[in-house]
Amino acid sequence: MKMNEWEASFEDYVQRLMDDFQVPGAVIAVAKDGELTYEKAFGYRDREKQAPIDLDTVFGIGSITKSFTCMAIMQLQEEGKLSVHDPVITYLPEFRTPDEVQTKRITIHHFMTHTLGFPPLPSLIPAMLPSLQADPTAQELLQHFEAQCQHPIDTFEDLMAYIEKLPFELLGPAGTEFSYSNEAFGLLGAIVERVSGKTYEAYVQEHILQPLGMERTVFHVEELAEDDNTTMLYTCRMNDGVREVVRAPGWWDAPSMRAAGFLKSSARDMLRYADVYRTGGLSNGARIISGDSVSQMTAPHVRIDLSRSYGYGLGVLPFSEDYTLLTHTGGLKGMTAQMFIVPEAGVTGILLTNMDDAPITNLTLGLLNSMFGRPLETQFATFSEWEVPLDYLQQCPGTYKSGEGDVVEIRFDEAQRQLALVLGNDVFPLRSVGEDTFLFKRHNIDSLIRFVRHPDGEIKRMAFGSRQMPKEA
Repeated sequence: MKMNEWEASFEDYVQRLMDDFQVPGAVIAVAKDGELTYEKAFGYRDREKQAPIDLDTVFGIGSITKSFTCMAIMQLQEEGKLSVHDPVITYLPEFRTPDEVQTKRITIHHFMTHTLGFPPLPSLIPAMLPSLQADPTAQELLQHFEAQCQHPIDTFEDLMAYIEKLPFELLGPAGTEFSYSNEAFGLLGAIVERVSGKTYEAYVQEHILQPLGMERTVFHVEELAEDDNTTMLYTCRMNDGVREVVRAPGWWDAPSMRAAGFLKSSARDMLRYADVYRTGGLSNGARIISGDSVSQMTAPHVRIDLSRSYGYGLGVLPFSEDYTLLTHTGGLKGMTAQMFIVPEAGVTGILLTNMDDAPITNLTLGLLNSMFGRPLETQFATFSEWEVPLDYLQQCPGTYKSGEGDVVEIRFDEAQRQLALVLGNDVFPLRSVGEDTFLFKRHNIDSLIRFVRHPDGEIKRMAFGSRQMPKEA
């Protein structure tokens, strides 16, 4: 494999980021037209034992699992067993939301695009309860969610019963508001199970992993038997005001939400999987889904913000004037991962790390910029300034909270006539770039937030990352 001219400067950049964020280990692999063109391991899969990483080392991929779930749904649609436009209650008659009329209108498509109208809910923590209770590094998290963790959510039926009892306000009619929903994807697993007559995990194994030859992709590392080429997990915590990265063995699991984010895989396997989207359904000599199904999965069904859209289990955004980027990240304790496909260039890539909150967006953007001959720090998109009336800015301050435990504060600086976003001890000035949309820079990455107004003009929520967070009254 010949050295690309960008590799040395990119690898210096990766090493600097890994040192800054104390990431124990990572692997990055890229293919062009299905042929491996770049692979590099950094650090260790086990820092203390200095165990090396290679293309077959198994890492968690977190929410990249969501695209596998959508692929399973598309296969079932091709077999005529369901349509993505069927109401969810056709298959899950016990599914309930706070609005009975809306419940009947929510379709599988709304689940796959995170547009069912759910705000972020606290279900994931009780869904992972047994594995959290077994994890000494999760004690603080459990204390924070103590009220929600009276009972574990072990089955799809438990998850639906839990949602039914939760007091929450829907964001809007189905199909109108995007807010990332792990619950929707957990329940897509239930639909796969009821329609196929197999467990979700067995279905994915038989219809996606086996045909693709993804022998190192599993829901439980125990399936790999004696093989120890799996990563140790690391997590960040504060110790007397100093951030440290500690060893945190034990994979978190959630039986009712496996379809939302619990696969583990290797870089080699993930490149095989990404190829399905590059080719329009083919990889490893097998047709996994039809070209039409790939087109449906990669269509920008819903806008997330000024630059990003969402297909079925995949983010869709422009990358320069000539290219589209199909991508998804994943994150959970001991893992941060990103997969990308640039179909027009025939390029697929995977980045896997063994720590939560690793700077995956910087790594991915740096890689794409290097490969496409752009300066390393070039952002995904640029935005022009937007004038905002002072009285509007004064309506925005407040505390915005999500059911998943995130808290963001917005302040207004009278002297600067500027809004600022407060995350923990960090304060980020906000720059207006569109109606209701503001930009802030964190770790050298431009991120957008959007204030969501009621028809009467009052600000009700803030779209932050990919989630809508209600404003505290």
